[in-house]
Amino acid sequence: MRASKTLTCLTVAAVWATAGCASLPTNSAPHVIRSFTPAETETQAAGPKKDQEPDLLLRDFYSASARPDSDYEAARAYLTEGASAAWDPSGQKLVVDSIGMTTLPGSSVGQRSYAVHGAVVGTVRQGGAYTPERGTYEATIDMEMVDGQWRISSLPEGVVLERTELRNQYQPYNLYFFDEDDRELVTDRRWVHSRREMLASDLIGLLMEGPSERLRPALTSSLPSSASYTGEQEGAYTFAGFAGVSEDERARFAAQVVWTLASAGVTGPYVLKADGQPLVDGASDLETDDFIAASPLVETVGETTLYALSGGKVVRVEERSTQPVEGTLGSATDVSAVDIAGDGQWAAIFGKPGDATEDVFRLGKFGGAEHEVMRAGTFTRPTFEPGAEAVWAVADGKRILRTVQSAATGSLTTGEVKVELPEGVDGNISVLRLSRTGTRVVMVIGGRLYTGIVRRQASGERSIVNVYEYAQELAGGIISAEWRPDGSLLVGTTSTTPVMRVEQDGSSMTAMSSGNISAPVVAVAASPSTLYVTDANALLQVPASGADNPIWREVPGLESVRALPITSR
Repeated sequence: MRASKTLTCLTVAAVWATAGCASLPTNSAPHVIRSFTPAETETQAAGPKKDQEPDLLLRDFYSASARPDSDYEAARAYLTEGASAAWDPSGQKLVVDSIGMTTLPGSSVGQRSYAVHGAVVGTVRQGGAYTPERGTYEATIDMEMVDGQWRISSLPEGVVLERTELRNQYQPYNLYFFDEDDRELVTDRRWVHSRREMLASDLIGLLMEGPSERLRPALTSSLPSSASYTGEQEGAYTFAGFAGVSEDERARFAAQVVWTLASAGVTGPYVLKADGQPLVDGASDLETDDFIAASPLVETVGETTLYALSGGKVVRVEERSTQPVEGTLGSATDVSAVDIAGDGQWAAIFGKPGDATEDVFRLGKFGGAEHEVMRAGTFTRPTFEPGAEAVWAVADGKRILRTVQSAATGSLTTGEVKVELPEGVDGNISVLRLSRTGTRVVMVIGGRLYTGIVRRQASGERSIVNVYEYAQELAGGIISAEWRPDGSLLVGTTSTTPVMRVEQDGSSMTAMSSGNISAPVVAVAASPSTLYVTDANALLQVPASGADNPIWREVPGLESVRALPITSR
């Protein structure tokens, strides 16, 4: 058997209905322990058809190998006894766009070999985390006659499945883990193959394993190694080994479990027990309302205010009109880029595009003081961390800068953020945007889309690690990108599909309605209720949910104005 693969500052508190319950504290976050094994589901009636031709049987094998039930029982039915014993399907799954196969020369009566190939689009790692990849899969599969029926006698270890089979057999669910400040629940998207009645236990099992490998640099963990999930018993989800876990840590972990189950459609109330007692003292039944302050759902993130930048001026967009914002930012006429936080703090770049002078990066507050951060030839649009505790921008296309203002003295400190880019990536960064929780970053480099994880150093500095390219089919044609409140990405392009939705894990992208959009889409923005784009002619908006093929309309108050949207958060 032969195979090759070429792969290119606000503290969250819990709100309790029962007096005496703990709040979500402000230090560590839970860790999880045991290895996750999906619960066995009822194996679909499958197996080789009688007298099936070898190429058709091989294709059916690849379809069957997408079902992990009972240690891949359905797929093993296509193998000889020896091949079944030797085949190891554990480890990550390779996802290809489609599988092609060609008969190799040298076949004889009762024996045949096939060259199998496919374009790699991603991998699904242990625990269901999807990682986008790009490359080619090639393998040789040997087949032989067994009692007059074709069976696979030799194959590489591991599982290869077509992208359509991933979507048919697996379902994406969100796990939630607290960030390092224990303020925000961070989404960790996983692909799970599970029977509905076992889904809750399977998701809790994944929580007990902890964050996916890619996300771990951004998160912390605190549960002892003795902690374990012991299953569902008499309507309660039970745990053991929590004797040394504080009430604050228990409350945080309970919030993770409750929001993970609720987002997967598992109805509450949720009874959580540890070592025979309620996981959280005094709370026998838990609901999402008990952890409403930690809600990760977009509808509880809060509505945003829309601002717009046009002709160097920044305005606040009201019901059907616009008004200049307060202070220096509102009176300026040379603003080229700006980000605005929910409390009126702003970070802006001043300087006319194309002039010979350096641009100026400033921080300020509506109607208040402002400070110059630095000057450079060019800057990207700034982006705030949660709570506006720090602001990032890219100077001269290469240097990622992070500026923090001292709460005590008001002085500014700016440091460079190191980024570990994939090999061969060396273009200028034209877009850099932090996610709502500040744990992820999206970048546009040379017209390509990349996402990375923000790692905190012991010194308090930041770096960007685990960077992957998304939406590779659009390579070279991407101009703008922004995080949507649900964690997906809104992407603007120069192509005939000018606006795309890209999933948070990069597993898929979807063309959005574009009937009345004229490419290029140079700017995008999103609030919980509305999406905004700036195309070749105007600033347009559409509801974030609703009709399948909605019409993009000009923003009231900005008709006939080509402005850039800014949504505060």
